[in-house]
Amino acid sequence: MPTIKITTTQNINIEYDVANFSDRIAARLIDYFLFMIVYSIAITTITLFIRDNYGSDANETVGIITIVIWLALSVFYDLVCELFMNGQSFGKRSLKIKVISLNGGRPTVGQYLLRWVFRIIDMGISFGSAAVLCVAFTDNKQRIGDIVAGTSVVKTTPSHNFDELVFAPSPEDHEPAFAEVAQLTDRDIVLIHDVIKNFNRTRNSLLVYKLAIKIKKFLNVSYPSNVNEYQFLVMVLNDYNHYVGNTQL
Repeated sequence: MPTIKITTTQNINIEYDVANFSDRIAARLIDYFLFMIVYSIAITTITLFIRDNYGSDANETVGIITIVIWLALSVFYDLVCELFMNGQSFGKRSLKIKVISLNGGRPTVGQYLLRWVFRIIDMGISFGSAAVLCVAFTDNKQRIGDIVAGTSVVKTTPSHNFDELVFAPSPEDHEPAFAEVAQLTDRDIVLIHDVIKNFNRTRNSLLVYKLAIKIKKFLNVSYPSNVNEYQFLVMVLNDYNHYVGNTQL
């Protein structure tokens, strides 16, 4: 499975599995299916309303409105979804893939716009052949819009049960050591989990050390001398899960 190594804003390298071609095609088919459902409902509702109020003489108006709605949905569907659904369309969300920026952060509005604009080449002028060839032969499985915008499409879940590992409930008798973990976000916790997972797989302690130092500095906490950086990160995960679990009760 091809992967992309992302350097996050914390200067930590994290690997993501790249969404394969079949995932992207399946997501697009789901989007088309939903697109047709929404379009059919909208057109049926508008047609019935116009004909009930204006009679059969409004056929020309219905035709114009049909074309306008089709064009609006066709042109803006992907852009609107990615802007307001954090890099996902409904199809991508169902397949658990999303658009990310290669700099490690969430894509900017400008990057989403570039991806959208270059759909003219990827999906329009080339009838999809440009996108297929680029995704098939580029290292990061990018279409032209991704290459220009500095983005790619990756899987959002690892091969194991992500929720159980990252946001697993802490034991009832767990005594949190760092109340300051409340300052962290779910994204920070995901990053900590990924670094721990990376260490368990590669034994690269440098990532653990760098992240532990940054988390320690951000939270303005210290830990006992008999606790190493790996153990500190595990403590932070457990403390965060403890507070999150209590908040949700």
